[in-house]
Amino acid sequence: MKSAAQYPGGDGPPAKANILIVDDRPDKRLVLQAILEDLQQNVVSANSGEEALKCVLQDDFAVILLDVNMPGLDGLETAALIRSRKKSAHVPIIFITADYADEIHSAKGYSLGAVDYIVSPVVPEILRTKVKVFVDLYLLSEQVRRQAREHMALADERAARTAAEVANRRSAFLAQASGAVGSLDVRSNARELVQVMVPFLADVAAVAVPAREGFEPCIEIAWGDGTGVAEPVELKQFESKWLSDTVERVMATREPHTINGAALRDLLRGFDGPMSVNPLGVPEHFAVQALALVPMCAGERSVGVLLLGMGSTRRRFEADGLELAKEVAGRAATAFENARLYRKIQDEDQRKNEFLAMLAHELRNPLAPISNAIHVLDSEKPDAERIAWARDVVRRQVKQLVRLVDDLLDVSRITRGKIQLRIENVDVERVITAAVETSRPFIDALEHQVNISLPEHPLHVRGDSARVAQVLANLITNAAKYTEKGGRIDISAARQGPDVVFRVRDNGVGIPKEALATIFELFAQVDNTLDRSRGGLGIGLTLVRRLVEMQGGTVQAYSAGKNQGSEFTVRLPAAETERTTVAEDVLHFAHPSMTGVKVLIVDDNHDVAESTAMLLRMVGCEVQVAFDGAVALQSLDKLRPDAVLLDIGLPGMSGYEVAAQIRAHPDHAKTLLVAVSGYGQDDHRQQSKRAGFDYHMVKPIDPAMMTDLLASIPASRPVAH
Repeated sequence: MKSAAQYPGGDGPPAKANILIVDDRPDKRLVLQAILEDLQQNVVSANSGEEALKCVLQDDFAVILLDVNMPGLDGLETAALIRSRKKSAHVPIIFITADYADEIHSAKGYSLGAVDYIVSPVVPEILRTKVKVFVDLYLLSEQVRRQAREHMALADERAARTAAEVANRRSAFLAQASGAVGSLDVRSNARELVQVMVPFLADVAAVAVPAREGFEPCIEIAWGDGTGVAEPVELKQFESKWLSDTVERVMATREPHTINGAALRDLLRGFDGPMSVNPLGVPEHFAVQALALVPMCAGERSVGVLLLGMGSTRRRFEADGLELAKEVAGRAATAFENARLYRKIQDEDQRKNEFLAMLAHELRNPLAPISNAIHVLDSEKPDAERIAWARDVVRRQVKQLVRLVDDLLDVSRITRGKIQLRIENVDVERVITAAVETSRPFIDALEHQVNISLPEHPLHVRGDSARVAQVLANLITNAAKYTEKGGRIDISAARQGPDVVFRVRDNGVGIPKEALATIFELFAQVDNTLDRSRGGLGIGLTLVRRLVEMQGGTVQAYSAGKNQGSEFTVRLPAAETERTTVAEDVLHFAHPSMTGVKVLIVDDNHDVAESTAMLLRMVGCEVQVAFDGAVALQSLDKLRPDAVLLDIGLPGMSGYEVAAQIRAHPDHAKTLLVAVSGYGQDDHRQQSKRAGFDYHMVKPIDPAMMTDLLASIPASRPVAH
């Protein structure tokens, strides 16, 4: 027997039942313990109501023997507190009393949940029998609860094992699906993927990838034939119009679509007319009973749809299966997008390599006739005719080189957002005339017929005059180059709604259908064969598209195919007012005499410096040359130049530093400083201005522009720009 002070609380289920005896008299507790000893249970004793409550809080009891008349908390009050605790609210209580056996106290005891009222002195056999009933009930209920816990634990273990098996199968399936889309070929990935889907997720599976940017159309389908998975089949298109439309809708909404049973058959018959209930194109005996379409999305891009069908197995699509299908579709979409990007990188790399080869070719083309012209001039006695011929050759080829470099710089500036446009009202007729004149050498060389069609009333667009002319000149030049000798080029402009639409049409070599999608991409060319008879770097149309888009317009290309000619359409916002401008390549000044104008040329490239000096001496300038900044600064006081043409990229001391020192000298504060550089971006021009330069000119300098600029010195110093 244990007292309350000795009784250890425990968390596990008791091997024996606990019996609590509560009485303030030790002799009575001892008697009751002796009577109950034969039950061979745990008997706990408490000498007060307070101590009894502590025992009840500590452990569970099969029955409580409670003396009614105790000091402090009496038995009735103790019973009320025991009943107020949820865990002990239903523990049987037997009141034992010698003083309160009347009906009033008995009724109160029973109202507090007492199961019996025994008058002291107790009869051992009666007490032992009554207590044994409650002990047996308690042990039986404990046994039932223990068995229930064991069953629950076993069920939980089985559920966990089943969940683990499902998770393992899911992981293995996802690993297999990921492996199926591991290549960098979309069609191969689709074929492998549909075989993995069957029969794990469906009886028939298909992957549909519509034609999109960077993707060729692809439909692969596989189904189970009872013995395994049939070899995948490639379809050109789905027979069911409803299915084709649903694929497009699922891609647009990025939401799965599921349809089961008779609803599918009725829908197909109603939408497509009488047909097989077999929208996926599998054998006729394979009736599709349920269909699920899951979008394949990679980020914000929808690349295709995964289609799953249920047939003779009569399985249905459950939530877990659809979630797994979404996971697979997401992984496949990522793989397809990676394949697209890889192919794009390969194509761009190939175009870059072709471009570098073309660049070398195009740069060598002008150099060869220039070299020949130099050899002619170096001959012992070149006559006037040969000298004139050599001059023309050099002039034409230098212009070609300048145009190649300018195109490259334009692409670079546009890509980096460095192009600044002067948006104005541009006269359509004048800008077309300027563009045709720019392209005239190509047109005349191939004897093309040019027809220009304009509306009767003046037409104007909102844009940058020079850039609109550049766009049209590029398109006209392309038409001339890609049309056989004696061809026809039609140029038109007309008002359509809020836009002015320019069209440049030719009857030349045309554009293959597969090339139309990439014709405006950087370095793309229709003619990339070794003979390179057409010339060009493959960047002209890229410039066209980007310049047009920067001015709020669009450009499109159309061709019926090879040798069917081509047509380019440019749309630009129309202008409502009459104020117009036109592109001008050179600002011309009046030419007063340049005799006596002193010029200091500073350039570390001896040929550039000496050739520039020769040109200026020919128009009467007094010229001195320096090949570095230090020598230039030493020459200032002796020459006291009116103008300094200063190269930026000097060795040792840069052109910016030299300009700053010149400006710091009071005697040269009004000297005209012209920066000469191979860099013409806005940030370089701004840096020149901060260093004190008045003008920034980009190599190669047009001699006419240079002499015009120097000729303006006697009049007044120009404002730096």
